[in-house]
Amino acid sequence: MNKKVQIAKYVVADFLSASLVWALFNVLRYYLIAYFLGYGSLTSYLTYKVVWEVQLLVPFYWLVLYYFSGYYNKSFGKSRLGEFFSTLVCVLLGVVLLFFIVILDDLPSSFHIYYELFFSLLGMQFFFTYLPRLLITQNGLKKIKNREWAVNALIIGVGPKAKKIADHLYDTGYNISGFVAEDDKAKLAISPEQMLGTLDNLPDIVPAHQIGEIVVAVESEDSDERVRILYLLYRYNYPIKILADKSNMLAKVKIKTIRGLPLIDVTDNNFLELEKNIKLWLDRFIAALAMILLSPAFIYIVWRVKKDSPGPIIFRQERIGYRGKPFMMYKFRTMYEGSEDNGPLLAVENDSRITPFGHLMRKYRLDELPQFWNVLKGDMSLVGPRPERRYFIDQIVKKTPYYYLLHNVRPGVTSLGMVKYGYASNVDEMIERLEYDMLYYENMSLAFDMTILIYTVKTVITGKGI
Repeated sequence: MNKKVQIAKYVVADFLSASLVWALFNVLRYYLIAYFLGYGSLTSYLTYKVVWEVQLLVPFYWLVLYYFSGYYNKSFGKSRLGEFFSTLVCVLLGVVLLFFIVILDDLPSSFHIYYELFFSLLGMQFFFTYLPRLLITQNGLKKIKNREWAVNALIIGVGPKAKKIADHLYDTGYNISGFVAEDDKAKLAISPEQMLGTLDNLPDIVPAHQIGEIVVAVESEDSDERVRILYLLYRYNYPIKILADKSNMLAKVKIKTIRGLPLIDVTDNNFLELEKNIKLWLDRFIAALAMILLSPAFIYIVWRVKKDSPGPIIFRQERIGYRGKPFMMYKFRTMYEGSEDNGPLLAVENDSRITPFGHLMRKYRLDELPQFWNVLKGDMSLVGPRPERRYFIDQIVKKTPYYYLLHNVRPGVTSLGMVKYGYASNVDEMIERLEYDMLYYENMSLAFDMTILIYTVKTVITGKGI
């Protein structure tokens, strides 16, 4: 089961469909409009420079639109009904845009011809787009059902619940790689040879099996215990699902039903696929633009940091980001060199380690500017939970295990916690600020991002960064 190949099938089908539809539409335009305007034969019209140039561009227009709609984000697990409506909505939007960009330049003899053109293009574009998509999706579902493309699932749990879920998944086309017990005392409802070990053996179990998903099906109804287990699993960077029932309190994440089995995907977030793609490209565009426009400020800050105290201009520090992966975050140095020789410490008010110009930079958040480079690299987003160091995360998780949910999104240059709470000087304050980050996580949207950016600009202008 190759996800890239499956996506390529959809892309090729969409490209060919869009090319065919626009060619047929040009034939219709000829007989309804161009013929009466003296364009001569159909062949001469179709080979007219502007006509064939648009013919070449239109399929790419549709691919861009389909990409930003999020259709290509997930190659498997598509719903036929959901695919029908998502295709219809996207095609409707695309046809409306094309109508105003291209078709309104035509000059028909009667206004009602516009209606014929619009609904003809809409019908053809939807039919010739949806039909190949449906065939590809149906073929994929058939192969999954016949176990040709079965997903390998690792089940965490060895009790009756784990066995029931495993049987259900197997019937829907999954392969069960094996079971992992919570601990040595767990009671088996499966055959002993199916058990691969306990949670302590995960570092050896996971690399040894071609796992596609991890499903948590432990018998314990203790939400804190479940979250502890989830946090252990998260570092392996696989989709992690848990059964949605009355005993779990993970209401912050989405529920996906697999043929009647309601599973919470705890590695997903609340952004729509459309919003994910728009956010990704907007982040990079704005970051690149900001680095260009603020280049004079960068030059001045570089000079002042160098003049203020000896040491490097850029401060590099490892943080934990998207899907729990470490990355190097960049900031303008605000402290004297060697300030953390005795171990990680959070900055406090009137911190003697901060340089004179460092105080000014922190007040106006100017030290964060190099993080635009992190955004361009894909390590960070403009808006998202602030990334922390592993040293402090290990302390936060002991009191608030659900912190790991924040790793489902890229960390941000700014966050709701930073604009509403500000810098934290100890772990307890970090936990208090965490509530704002969780509020963001539960209500993520592009509109919310814009609101946080506006708050950030206000914070910078008023100098309330500390």
